[in-house]
Amino acid sequence: MIQEIKPHTFRNEYRHIQAEKDDLCLGYKNGQILAGYTNGRIVYPTFEAIGLAPEKGIYAFSVDRKPVFLTLEETEEKGEFTYQPLNILRQAMPKELAYAGIVGNHLHTWYLDNVFCGRCGERLEHDTKERMMHCPCCQNKIYPKICPAVIVCVTHQGKVILTKYAGRDYTKYALIAGFAEIGETIEETVSREVMEEVGIKVKNITYYKSQPWGFSGGLLMGFFCEADGDTALTVDTDELSLGEWVDIRQLKDMDDGVSLTREMMRVAYERSLRE
Repeated sequence: MIQEIKPHTFRNEYRHIQAEKDDLCLGYKNGQILAGYTNGRIVYPTFEAIGLAPEKGIYAFSVDRKPVFLTLEETEEKGEFTYQPLNILRQAMPKELAYAGIVGNHLHTWYLDNVFCGRCGERLEHDTKERMMHCPCCQNKIYPKICPAVIVCVTHQGKVILTKYAGRDYTKYALIAGFAEIGETIEETVSREVMEEVGIKVKNITYYKSQPWGFSGGLLMGFFCEADGDTALTVDTDELSLGEWVDIRQLKDMDDGVSLTREMMRVAYERSLRE
């Protein structure tokens, strides 16, 4: 999956350090990332390369012990560095830099959404000890938002439920997915999402694996389960353009090495060969 970047290392603990002119700077605007992108390879600008003062940088994380910063400024394009669609990061190389761009987008969105205190309206300040915004007026503390969500692979007698989202740019097959709601366990999220999206009950819910997904700020948790009882699908057309039972053998070449969804499709196929 996209976060699997070994032997490279990703360190996300916060450090209150000042950027230097030759440090990498992640810039975003309107769902795009400022980068050079040629023949599938991505490169990010330094502060010097785009003429941005290092003081405008916010420490994000490190990749292979090299600090990476982001900026909240709407930086202008310069030279090879132009605004590229975030989706290029799904397949861009080197993989460790693609992943850095995805996580950076998560942080950038959080910072933009937390300029003012939601409790009293005062302008928030950056904390110097941890990744947190605090309010000098009411002492409210705001940490990065991570949204738990599920990816669900439902099987029954050699078939699996595949879906396609409604009203989205992503038009490939997917599995049932959705965010956890307040007051429910993650297993209850699985049952509810399957019922809401395709109208069936499930049993034997088994956890598989998780994946951070910086495109949406989510933490995805994958589950396998089986249909329980009636298998006739009632598709929620507000959420899905398609939902259908598909022969599990069609999942043979679905894994793209990027998403938890696609890996689970491959695993479902491999399990079917052993049954």
